[in-house]
Amino acid sequence: MAKIIMLEKNGVQKQGFVGFSWTMLFFGFFVPLFRGDFKWLLITLILMFLSFGLAQFILCFLYNKFYTINLLEQGYKPADDYSENILNMKGIYRA
Repeated sequence: MAKIIMLEKNGVQKQGFVGFSWTMLFFGFFVPLFRGDFKWLLITLILMFLSFGLAQFILCFLYNKFYTINLLEQGYKPADDYSENILNMKGIYRA
């Protein structure tokens, strides 16, 4: 199950996610579409096409981590101690 964390950049907060993505499992490429993550939308569509949909089962384990790492690379930082601790435990972020 995914844990929701808060990330902040210049006063703007976004939700990050760490863990299994049930939404990716059930809704596939719509998840990056609704999150505005167009890079992963394209990657997801290509992988699903090439694997006849089987990539969806693999991506549900990985997508939340990739999405959160992408936000961190864009300059977002953990907004609170809880978020920072979760990212540290998963080895995604080191302060």
